[in-house]
Amino acid sequence: MKFGIGQAVARKEDRRFVTGTGRYLDDIKLEGEARAYILRSPMAHAKIAKIDISAAKSAPGVIAVLTGADVAADKIPGMPCPAHPGNKPGTPEQNFPPRPILAQDTVRFVGDPVAMVIAETLAQARDAAELVEVDYDSLPAIADLAKAIEKGAPQVHAEAPGNMHLIWADGDEQGTEAAFAKAAKIVEVNLVNNRVVPNSMEVRGAIGNWSAADGYTLYCSSQGSHLMKDILAGFIFQNQKIRVITPDVGGGFGMKVFLYPEYVMAMWAAKRIGRPVRWISDRSEAFLSDTHGRDNLTRARLALDKDGKFVGLRLDTLANLGAYLSQFGPYIPTAAGKGMHVGVYAIPVAYVEVKCVFTHTTPTDAYRGAGRPEAAYVIERLVEAAARATGLGHDEIRRRNFIPASAMPFKTSLGHTYDSGDFIRNMDDAMKDADWSGFAARKAESAKHGKLRGIGMAYYIEVCGGEPNVPAILRFEPDDTVTVIIGTQSNGQGHETAYSQIVAERLGIDFDKVIIKQGDTAMAPSGSFTGGSRSVPVGGVAAQQSADLAIEKGKPAAADLLEASAGDIEFKDGSYRIAGTDRSVDIFKVAAAMREGKGVAPDAPKLLEASADFKPAAGTYPNGCHIVEVEIDPDTGTTDLVRYTVVDDFGTVVNPSMLAGQVHGGIGQGVGQALVESTVYNEDGQLVTGSFMDYAMPRADIIPHIDFRWNVIPCTTNPLGIKGAGEAGSIGAPPAVINAIIDALAHLGVSHIDMPATPLNVWNTIRAHSQKKAAE
Repeated sequence: MKFGIGQAVARKEDRRFVTGTGRYLDDIKLEGEARAYILRSPMAHAKIAKIDISAAKSAPGVIAVLTGADVAADKIPGMPCPAHPGNKPGTPEQNFPPRPILAQDTVRFVGDPVAMVIAETLAQARDAAELVEVDYDSLPAIADLAKAIEKGAPQVHAEAPGNMHLIWADGDEQGTEAAFAKAAKIVEVNLVNNRVVPNSMEVRGAIGNWSAADGYTLYCSSQGSHLMKDILAGFIFQNQKIRVITPDVGGGFGMKVFLYPEYVMAMWAAKRIGRPVRWISDRSEAFLSDTHGRDNLTRARLALDKDGKFVGLRLDTLANLGAYLSQFGPYIPTAAGKGMHVGVYAIPVAYVEVKCVFTHTTPTDAYRGAGRPEAAYVIERLVEAAARATGLGHDEIRRRNFIPASAMPFKTSLGHTYDSGDFIRNMDDAMKDADWSGFAARKAESAKHGKLRGIGMAYYIEVCGGEPNVPAILRFEPDDTVTVIIGTQSNGQGHETAYSQIVAERLGIDFDKVIIKQGDTAMAPSGSFTGGSRSVPVGGVAAQQSADLAIEKGKPAAADLLEASAGDIEFKDGSYRIAGTDRSVDIFKVAAAMREGKGVAPDAPKLLEASADFKPAAGTYPNGCHIVEVEIDPDTGTTDLVRYTVVDDFGTVVNPSMLAGQVHGGIGQGVGQALVESTVYNEDGQLVTGSFMDYAMPRADIIPHIDFRWNVIPCTTNPLGIKGAGEAGSIGAPPAVINAIIDALAHLGVSHIDMPATPLNVWNTIRAHSQKKAAE
């Protein structure tokens, strides 16, 4: 049908976005609202000796100045961390140091909230904040991840000796050691997965409100109102009425999933002053207060037999949690990527150990891919090193070790069961599309112009589109539209379009008659959130199932209108009909008849509506091959991506155009991490790269044209056969780009370069290896 599954429908939500009629958080104005400004610590680690707010309280327009003392007096709980991935047997259990919403006696990172100033205007709140006098007694700080676990390092929390939150493990340690003992060759790389700042286009914000009748209401830019409500109700404002509303959202990338201290402050302050309280971050504040992503150090080793087959994998990682535990912080470097470290390879035994470490830096949490990009980067950098160590080609070493399509479903040594996939097919198609065989000629042509050309490959797989469940409510309206209330939250991905395509096809109705609603906990009793590429694979199934249930619910009324038995009624193309005849009635007419009580039992609801709550039994495993060609100017270290080819497997494709957009956007962020994004703290814990003057974002001029296509290999873990796609580009891009750079510099003896491969980093690498080569 027109605008059904598989068609490149233009996004319906873009109509309001491009005409300026979208409704974002800052477009919401509540009567009588006050403005809040948060005073933050300028120091990474210090005792708060004294806070004097007297001058600030008497400043023009000031309504209240709140500090940690007020938090303690009102018994507002600290920020929760419900992530409990579990510790390695024989190691200390997880510790959960407190994180008050306003610092009470100690600040632990630059940006730690110290006071909240509430005034009639934002300018007045800012001015008053300058009058708050805070006496800090400076303490030693540690921002370096590797040094944080050294003996004598400054301690972030007394509850976490040695700055260790958790040691986590996965796999067979003894079996892996045995495999390494028998290996013909062992390849080792030491990797940096650099810290990144998410930098969504729309900054975070919150508007808190309270009334005796309705309790608390929170408006915030989030990735799931119901998750936000659940955390608030479960940990902060227990036994209180809570409503959370999320309007249109301008980007999240994982960073907007979580409850932040500022949201609790806005709600708490609203009750204290009896007025709505608005806090909207500015960009400089966002650099300090939004959770950061990645920041791992990994020692990775791969054992091979004499034929180049992988026989064992061992990974040891340090993961930087920052100064406090964010909501899912410990989960990201551990359970989020659990089992994905073996990638698409039939590695018989593996062992992964992660040490989660506190430092005096901004807390870290999920960033696009959340643990899966880190796992893919490690294994694909290892495979690249193994290809060079064995003399096998980039493709040949993968071909020898891929899990074959004939082995599906395949249970890996780290416990995942891949239900579907044809990795060799995708790699071969990508090599053909990339003209792999013609690379040597292109490399020679680049050399004529003084440029170094390299080609890199990476094959990723991720697990996504799984738990938790997503509920959907579908209702036929009097104006002949269908409302679908869905328990996820779009951050710009195009949910309204995708869900509409699925529902329109199932009901056989016009695409524009489907109205998608999300983001308000008052609309539905339960919900979920957007994350882990799960909205369409999980929420889409819930929407389809609710449509199926509505069709069944309407059959008795249709039978009544057609004067037939309900058993003789079938549904097709938007109409009920008597089987074997041309007598039919439109589903909207059936819905109208039900509202009038026709064909409906006296005690039955007179609305054509249904709900479904889909919980997948397992996740999905999207996968694909990225091939990148780079040209490097040896005089400047500048790297240009001159060709980019991707062949992916996302199972059933709902909307090809939106799918391409998701892949392109993910690649843009992955390329940004690989080439330019560098988060730097100095030895005092100051964020040196705290603005766009210092932190380089990926721009259009570093992203090449992307040659993208896909092979449809439906998954078996959800009824639609859809595999998640939102994070894929950010997973495959970093190792492919770095592998290409290493290939371009291999003639100099370069076998490793860390992200980000900035011009300075590349130039220094070229210079160091050229001097070494000249000295030999």
